[in-house]
Amino acid sequence: MKFLFVPGGSPATVFGLVPLARALRDAGHEVLMASTKDMMPVVTGTGIPGIAVTPHDIWHYITKDREGNLKEIPEDLPRQGPFVGRWFAQMGADGLPVLRDISRSWRPDLVVGGSMSYAAPLLAAHLDVPYVRQAWDTDDSNAQDRGAELELQPELAELGLSRLPEPDLRIEICPPSLTPPEAPPAQLMRWLPGNLQRELEPWTLTRGDRRRVCVTAGSRASKERTFDFLRALAQNIAPLDVEIVIPAPEALAVELRSALPGIRTGWIPLDVLAPTCDLVVHHAGGATTMTTMNAGLPQLIIPEAVVFDAPARRIADYGAALTLQPAEATPERVASAVSELLTNPSYTERARELSQEIARLPLPSHMVGPLEKLAAQRRG
Repeated sequence: MKFLFVPGGSPATVFGLVPLARALRDAGHEVLMASTKDMMPVVTGTGIPGIAVTPHDIWHYITKDREGNLKEIPEDLPRQGPFVGRWFAQMGADGLPVLRDISRSWRPDLVVGGSMSYAAPLLAAHLDVPYVRQAWDTDDSNAQDRGAELELQPELAELGLSRLPEPDLRIEICPPSLTPPEAPPAQLMRWLPGNLQRELEPWTLTRGDRRRVCVTAGSRASKERTFDFLRALAQNIAPLDVEIVIPAPEALAVELRSALPGIRTGWIPLDVLAPTCDLVVHHAGGATTMTTMNAGLPQLIIPEAVVFDAPARRIADYGAALTLQPAEATPERVASAVSELLTNPSYTERARELSQEIARLPLPSHMVGPLEKLAAQRRG
């Protein structure tokens, strides 16, 4: 059978879908992942065949509308949720014609889309094949879906639809203790890391003499967006006599090494590093959050956008994290929060409970049979 995967145009969204794609590929099926041109090295680097469906990167859709006009990015939650949905939808609409063209010669039996991969349900409806929606993080995307439906009115009208098609199957990866009560029914699946790897150095495999704190802004971190954030965090935490490690894209790591002599930084695979750490301080990115929970580590979460507040708050309310808004992240507040998380064992205990919940969920390989059955039903 043929399975088409559609991520969301960033490394984290690719990484989130890779374990299920690998499971289907390992079962002997043909798998293809379609994304933006700049994501092709990321897709193929994970071992999944990839094809580009739009030349634009994610920032094009965040900052420009369909006519190329600059957008104003809202900062309040009531507007930011739909705004995020609209630019994800715009990216999906831009890639849809290419996806349709590809499907004329490589027709999928089933389409798997990430949480906000809105081209996936549209393509599945066009082809009359099953559509599976797989979450790539713990976020609730209801507000984003509403914004997407507004953006996709032309594409929906072409299909004779007024709303986004419901998936034939929802797959969620959120630990049950963190699942919002209003979440729709879904099949739970164990989260596994899908991130890119690199040659390791021996120190990444073992704990050092001091407590190790990982500070990261994720796979999309850059000098323009996150250099000041990461440098400030490292400087604020350094007086606590801890070892600081900063996983970051290599271009940013060069700048960090210059500003923070002696710091360990670079593309350090977070799934390998996390088990050797005592704490992760981060921006609330989905892949970083899931990797940290999987490793059973407490977190200090400083959300880079208000749409990340709710999932971060659920982890904090469970007792496995503390959160600070960017405006609250003064040197004193950051140092105090890090000290609290490192010295109060309750945070680690609760974090380990979440890790155990994740480990008890069905592996991606267990989803192969249900997806085969779903694809065969529509085939027949």
